Amino acid sequence: MVEKANTMNSRNNIIAAIFQKAWSFVFLVIIVAFFSIFGKGFFGFENFQNIMLTSCILLLVGIGQTFVMITGGIDLSVAYTTGLSTVIAALIMKNMSIAGFNTILTIIIGIVAAIVVCSIIPGLLNGLIITRFNLPPLIVTLGTYLAIRGIGLILSNGYPIGKQPSLVGRIGNGYLLYFLPGKGLYWGVSPEISSELKKNIIQILPYPLILVIIILVVTHFILSRTQFGLYIYIIGGNAEAARRAGINVRSYLIKVYVLCAVLAAIAGLVYTFRFGSGNANAGEPRLFDAVAAVVIGGTSVQGGYGRIIPGTFVGALIVAVIQTGLVSMGVSPYYQFIAIGFVIILAVVIDKSSPWLRVKR
Repeated sequence: MVEKANTMNSRNNIIAAIFQKAWSFVFLVIIVAFFSIFGKGFFGFENFQNIMLTSCILLLVGIGQTFVMITGGIDLSVAYTTGLSTVIAALIMKNMSIAGFNTILTIIIGIVAAIVVCSIIPGLLNGLIITRFNLPPLIVTLGTYLAIRGIGLILSNGYPIGKQPSLVGRIGNGYLLYFLPGKGLYWGVSPEISSELKKNIIQILPYPLILVIIILVVTHFILSRTQFGLYIYIIGGNAEAARRAGINVRSYLIKVYVLCAVLAAIAGLVYTFRFGSGNANAGEPRLFDAVAAVVIGGTSVQGGYGRIIPGTFVGALIVAVIQTGLVSMGVSPYYQFIAIGFVIILAVVIDKSSPWLRVKR
């Protein structure tokens, strides 16, 4: 009897493990099927690609947040780090373009400046304050959230910054492939055809999506296959044990917050290239969507566990599908907050209800 009970417990544990790891993917399939049936024009290649494209900024912010949350922290400042990045890049590119500088040089300087400034001010600053004074990440990043917001609004005077080089928009809204039925594939450049035929062109793989896919793969490899990723999991599981094992916890936490800021800055650059402007408030709507994506994707709110693929990737798609699907059904977009809120609660309940799995992590 005891042996039979142990066998049943083992089977239940395995089922619980599979459910916790796969529930978000199953849920994604269910809501895609639901909106495909009841949403107008939801099911189709173009719409699915647009969902992926609109998820780009959310994914970039979410990837950085995944690293931070695995360590047991959270970074609220990413919202306005994204906005600050758009402002810095847009200001530099606008002024250099007006001054007559080479377009390629202008874009490169704008990109580098945005990433460097954002990695130092919010990223390095967050990491140093949190580790040096042993302060709660929530409070520290709330402080930098407000400070960075102020810096972005001062630099932009509270207005969007437009007048970007035309190449910025072409890159941000370009596609790797263009397919014209009966004519074939075109690489990188849309074919010169009549406006009547242009509506038949199928655009494939937008440039921002390609960038995000590369970053997804690289960060997933870092987190799952490198010593850096292993140490992050150990720190999130038990920081004191990590110190005793000889891991420089302070150094790794600083690196994690810098990485999070860099990814938020890249998200800001994607915004600038897609919309041709800088906006200090560009990242504000993405903050809680990114946290939602990370939690829904299975990252533990207590730290020590989380994945980028399929975890945060699937979580971000769930958020984007809910937002797009409700619109396709003609439902007020305000309901998306209610829907995503319930999914977050479900994710946390699942995380908390699997003690066996948490021990095995």
